[in-house]
Amino acid sequence: MATPLPGPLAHLAPLLSHYGYWAVGAVVLVEDFGVPAPGETILIAAGVYAGAGQLNIFAVAAVAFAAAVVGDNIGYLIGHYGGRAFVHRWGRYVFITPERFAKAEDFFKRHGGAIVIVARFVEGLRQVNGIIAGTSGMPWRRFIVFNALGAALWVGLWATLAYVTGTHITAVYDVISRYQLYALIVLGVLIAALIARHVLRARRQT
Repeated sequence: MATPLPGPLAHLAPLLSHYGYWAVGAVVLVEDFGVPAPGETILIAAGVYAGAGQLNIFAVAAVAFAAAVVGDNIGYLIGHYGGRAFVHRWGRYVFITPERFAKAEDFFKRHGGAIVIVARFVEGLRQVNGIIAGTSGMPWRRFIVFNALGAALWVGLWATLAYVTGTHITAVYDVISRYQLYALIVLGVLIAALIARHVLRARRQT
């Protein structure tokens, strides 16, 4: 019987149950050249499955790493040969508007090659990382080094955390079930406090 996946991971259970490593590779790959796909989420879900003994964690990590590197390099080629005109023409179909792309490119240029590593962990930048490197003229050899390092760190972090969770999935579920009501109450109080603070500030400024 497949291990139940918690919360936002649950919708990926059928995909992983039917296609396993292929699902991990395909989703991570397409996410990394701009397609809005849950690459990070499926990596975490696969790590949980591996921790529960249904997948091999080393295979999950290897597939995710290879897909991440290849996906970013496809993005690099798109940016390098297609340029901004290509991104502006087709990007809107995958929610990459000219405004969003300009902001991401600006951020990328300010921080240099190291941002290729950081972008791997930032939602939004992860999807256009390779494309921006291509449009900004970063040398491919420089890009591939930072890209591989970022992919290794990203996969290593999420695969390890998810795997550890997977090996203790029953205990995690028990804790979540026991304390979820209290967590929701605390969250509600925090949200109410933030709203009240915002209203008070607005009144003081008027």
